[in-house]
Amino acid sequence: MRATSARQAVTNPYAEALLNLAQQQQQLDAVGEDIQVVLAALADSAELRQLLSIPLVRAEDKIQMIQSLFGGRLQPTTVNFLCLLVNKGRIVFLEPICREFQNLLRELRRIAYAEVASAHALSDHQQEALRQRVLTMTGAQQVELAISINPDLIGGVIVKVGSQVVDASIRGQLRRISSRLMANL
Repeated sequence: MRATSARQAVTNPYAEALLNLAQQQQQLDAVGEDIQVVLAALADSAELRQLLSIPLVRAEDKIQMIQSLFGGRLQPTTVNFLCLLVNKGRIVFLEPICREFQNLLRELRRIAYAEVASAHALSDHQQEALRQRVLTMTGAQQVELAISINPDLIGGVIVKVGSQVVDASIRGQLRRISSRLMANL
């Protein structure tokens, strides 16, 4: 079994369980926001990521840390879920579980997630035009853009939605022209 499929075998059931629990308790929006807070905390703190992933740190200490960090900020459902992950020895998968939860939530709400790499910052008008194109492409009800700046693109954008990639960058155009020229030699 490959590492990614092994990780998915762990992450998918936990993400689905959290989604189902949040739906049953009618806390889908609140838990979705909580998951964003958790992911932001993980992104901002290498120490937090490290402490949660070290097996030598006792489960009780991890739970105490989770409760002190998130107890007053997150829904009890979310905090209890994090503690469950610690108790089951699955806290090392916290980030991929949270990402999978977000994917499932987007799917449930028919939200397309588009990763956009742009040579320069996009204006509001450009972002809206991009949203409209992704809506047309996917048939989703909404579009969530994750925009990153990559000056190596020279100009244009690369848009990734699921497994589809649209390369409208100048670098990509130059690469295609070069390939055609080389094929004709």
